[in-house]
Amino acid sequence: MDKFVVRGGNPLLGTIKVSGAKNSALPCMAAAILTEDEVILENIPQVRDIETERKLLASMGAEVELGYGRAQHRTRIRCAVLSDPVAKYEIVKTMRASSLVLGPLVARTGIARVAMPGGCAIGGRPIDLHIKGLEAMGATITQEHGYLEARTNRLKGARIVFDKITVTGTEDLLMAATLAEGETIFENCAREPEVTDLAAMLVAMGAKIEGAGTSTIRVQGVSKLHGARHRINPDRIEAGTFLIAGAITGGDLNVDGCEPAHLSALIYKLEQCGVRIDVGTDHIRVRSGGDLKAADISTEEYPGFPTDMQAQYMALATQAEGTTIVTENIFENRFMHVQELNRMGANITVQGRTATVQGKTPLQSAAVMCSDLRASASLVLAALVADGETILDRVYHMDRGYERLEEKLRGVGAQIRRMGDVFGKK
Repeated sequence: MDKFVVRGGNPLLGTIKVSGAKNSALPCMAAAILTEDEVILENIPQVRDIETERKLLASMGAEVELGYGRAQHRTRIRCAVLSDPVAKYEIVKTMRASSLVLGPLVARTGIARVAMPGGCAIGGRPIDLHIKGLEAMGATITQEHGYLEARTNRLKGARIVFDKITVTGTEDLLMAATLAEGETIFENCAREPEVTDLAAMLVAMGAKIEGAGTSTIRVQGVSKLHGARHRINPDRIEAGTFLIAGAITGGDLNVDGCEPAHLSALIYKLEQCGVRIDVGTDHIRVRSGGDLKAADISTEEYPGFPTDMQAQYMALATQAEGTTIVTENIFENRFMHVQELNRMGANITVQGRTATVQGKTPLQSAAVMCSDLRASASLVLAALVADGETILDRVYHMDRGYERLEEKLRGVGAQIRRMGDVFGKK
């Protein structure tokens, strides 16, 4: 099992490149189910979840080619025949995004059988909103032996009000509605850039969608979609992680190939912490502004502070003078990194959904355990400023969502290396 070994103390200097967004790429790959034609996706990140999605689509009968060489970030998908519309547990058990194939499968084939999803153990992400929406559109859904099965002759348009904002629920039902008969109106939709990115791809495939990126989305169903070429958005969470890496190390780091408009909430908080930020059209420069200062955060749905940046921000807070209050409003079990940060010398207490970080505390090297994707990133950030050599175990969590993180960080001066088999090595 791979480990990272990180020796702290180096400021990060230079330019670091942002990959495509995993959380955009996964629903866009699922959307290829909706057409018999070829779909080409560009700016696909080389991470484990993408390989899992490739296996999932291939197991259903799709032809999926992940690019290599100069085309290594491009994939071609053709779902001409979906001979086995089942998302098998052995494939999807490590990936939450498996639920995203439910809507497009039942819309295209009239039947879908999907294993209840896995992924990071950061709290409940109920699939009931997906089920309620599909039932409102005329699907019959049963659940047994860990699988959901949906059946319909053809989905029909409906008015659907989400009980709570859900990104995957919005994406899954949006895909289903493109082939439904009549108009579907969604209210209380997720507004994340990943939803907007998926909608842009669906429109390129011939879907009729209005309002993506707002709380109300209207879809006029069509009888058939065609192939398309689409470029995936840059990964705002990877970009945010790099911004914090530059800030926590007191470096001078240019985060290139990002979309600054997607990072407004984080940029605002970093500036409150005393970090110097220069924003360009597709890059952000982060520099030390002197001693870091505490600034509270409260996670919210987009455009609020992202839950996927909470753990990384907490690592930064350990190096800020004063008390930082971190409130987690999205997931109820997303403080698993706290224990590991405290083992490195942090002073963090948790009560319910609130963590209190007392800074500034010197961090020391330790052997630590990665518990989920973003918690893993927070431990890398802490290790970059810790005294001595930190060993991070179970970094396969990192490989699910960060493309060659250690190589990118090493390119801007971090002392980080991988022990074990390198993911993706041929």
